[in-house]
Amino acid sequence: MEKVKIVRRGEIRFQELIEKLKSNPRVFECGAIACFLGIVRGVGKDGSRVKKLFYEAWEEKAFEALTKIREEILSENKNLVDLLIYHVVDELQPGDETVFIVAVGKHRGDAINAVAKTIEEVKTKPPIWKKEYTEKGSYRVEE
Repeated sequence: MEKVKIVRRGEIRFQELIEKLKSNPRVFECGAIACFLGIVRGVGKDGSRVKKLFYEAWEEKAFEALTKIREEILSENKNLVDLLIYHVVDELQPGDETVFIVAVGKHRGDAINAVAKTIEEVKTKPPIWKKEYTEKGSYRVEE
């Protein structure tokens, strides 16, 4: 199972990631699975209705950055058993999934903290950009 992946719209289902992690033999050492599922907002930064959002990336470098984020988070927390990071790069509609983060930890705090730290890193480090198209126009969204 891939631990980090750049995917297209509809290529992955959140439940599939959870089931894959639950098949890890070490999951029985754990007491928590924490998840983050990012979705496209229906209201843009300009306050108008979002028609679509487009994510693009320098995929090779984005994959490398996501892999490094995963490795750093795992090395910082020895009570974390596994961590998955999947990011969508595609044209998306409001409500579509954008990023999937799933952490398995020995304790809930380990998993929850890993997910929180991971999403903050994912929003700033990889070369992944988004452009929002609203009723008022289009523009790059800076996090």
